[in-house]
Amino acid sequence: MSLLRLSALVGTLAVAIGLAWSNPTMDDYVHFVELELGKAIDRMDQGTPTREQQFVRQVFQSQSRKLLESIVRPNTARRNWGLLSQYETQVAGTKVVVLGVGGRFLPLQGVEEATLKIGRMAF
Repeated sequence: MSLLRLSALVGTLAVAIGLAWSNPTMDDYVHFVELELGKAIDRMDQGTPTREQQFVRQVFQSQSRKLLESIVRPNTARRNWGLLSQYETQVAGTKVVVLGVGGRFLPLQGVEEATLKIGRMAF
């Protein structure tokens, strides 16, 4: 085996180990959904009075973890392929598909629509 092939093999194995080590967990996914929901609330309709916006944000900040644990986690299926994971969540009639790889999440389908529906359900 040539030195170039051996180096390529070692590099490929190092990348695979890095991806497997940084493969997001279900807790990481729930945290991602919480951040996305927070962003959606921040983008609330600018026509909403400031006092209402503050109230919604305060309720979200205090109750978001309970909301997500009761709605998102039980309705999510994780397919773990070692190097990456696919998360499918059925929530409020919307199918959400997210790919988790390298410690990051890549929304594939329905994330924006679902975060808005979850936000409405909370309030």
